[in-house]
Amino acid sequence: MRIGVPKEIKPQEFRVGLTPAGVHALVERGHEVWVERGAGARIGHDDAAYQRAGAQVVDGPEAVYQCPMVVKVKEPQPSEIPLLWEGQVLFTYLHLAADAELTRALQACKVVAIAYETVTDERGRLPLLIPMSEVAGRLSIQAGARGLEMINGGRGVLLGGVPGTTPGRVCIVGGGTVGTEAAKMARGLGADVTLLDVNLDRLRYLDDLFGGTVKTVYADRHALDEAIVTADLVIGAVLLPGHQAPKLIRREHLRRMAPGSVIVDVAIDQGGAAESSRPTTHAEPFFVEEGVVHYCVTNMPGACARTSTHALTNATTPYVIALADRGWREALAADPGLRAGLNLCLGRVTHRAVAEDLGHEWVSPEQCLETG
Repeated sequence: MRIGVPKEIKPQEFRVGLTPAGVHALVERGHEVWVERGAGARIGHDDAAYQRAGAQVVDGPEAVYQCPMVVKVKEPQPSEIPLLWEGQVLFTYLHLAADAELTRALQACKVVAIAYETVTDERGRLPLLIPMSEVAGRLSIQAGARGLEMINGGRGVLLGGVPGTTPGRVCIVGGGTVGTEAAKMARGLGADVTLLDVNLDRLRYLDDLFGGTVKTVYADRHALDEAIVTADLVIGAVLLPGHQAPKLIRREHLRRMAPGSVIVDVAIDQGGAAESSRPTTHAEPFFVEEGVVHYCVTNMPGACARTSTHALTNATTPYVIALADRGWREALAADPGLRAGLNLCLGRVTHRAVAEDLGHEWVSPEQCLETG
């Protein structure tokens, strides 16, 4: 199969769909890989490195999108949509439940859209989302610390404090991968950390993991209200796979928070965990709403693009190989976890959560594979 790897064009997105190592793994198996010129240049993978790995370096996205399968990082941008064609496999992050317009556009193209964020493994985990959640969770504390600086509108709190002062208070809403990694970073800085979740087993695990140095709290309404409004920094880390994020951080919370407090909404890709959130970019990451600084960058891991690209390729390459070796129909039929990643198939919505949130008819992946 011929696989295309385009240069990402989302603002300040420097990741790339495959590293030279990923390309080499595919070429060794007899596949062709076309990489757009300059796709990996910003993270130290120049065109020569891709050519040594066996790729064909091509000029412009038009050539790349001729390939039967396109492997990228972020959802197609408006200028890329016209380049997609019926039956083409698109393997990338999509987050469709929060983007009705993109969903309609991809339906019209009749692509086979497989979303990294809903692929599962044999234990029900999200193996292609976890690496970027790890990066985003760690970055969230760095971003929050910057937001607390007064030059960015923050209240001037140092998360770790210094001797003779109290540390900053961090509230993390959600105890999954993002929340866990955020807690590690915040604890490492010496902050006062509270982590909330509704899964008691997860809270027990986290309590053991952190040895009591992080307060683990069941996320009922009262506990959420108290933890959010008293925090200097709130991390929105909730995830319902495939669905829009629930709005757990409400405007009434903001009105009770200290002016200059910060919300880092890592869930913004899925619509955001705060009612007041709206997407931002790395160029202008912060805005102030109700006196609270918000950081809502939709491609947070792009800030550390080299680390992120390597972590992502490590996870995605086995799936790319399966799709290339067997073709999408056979690969999806053989692997229920990969099949869970099928969000759109030839114009039909094949992920239940996306269909429910956007009000579309749902067709099961199995039915799609049977009927074509």
